[in-house]
Amino acid sequence: RVVTAMAKMRVYLTFPSELIQVPIIYHLAKDFDVVTNIRRADVKADYGWMALELDGEEAQLERGVKWLKEKGVQVDPIERDVILP
Repeated sequence: RVVTAMAKMRVYLTFPSELIQVPIIYHLAKDFDVVTNIRRADVKADYGWMALELDGEEAQLERGVKWLKEKGVQVDPIERDVILP
């Protein structure tokens, strides 16, 4: 049995208007086996942002973030003290 390292990542996602109605976070969780925890979010008709915690295998997190960027989501890292409990 191979033991893989689990990782946690905090990211700030910015969504363009054409992705507002697309279930991006659902697909991120389902397709990449990543646990998502939405910490804060604001979604308007033409724009949206989300502060998101991701848990999973490091390789899966990297693939998921790459996929988000390919879809047109802006992904920025969040420093630990930005998200309040």
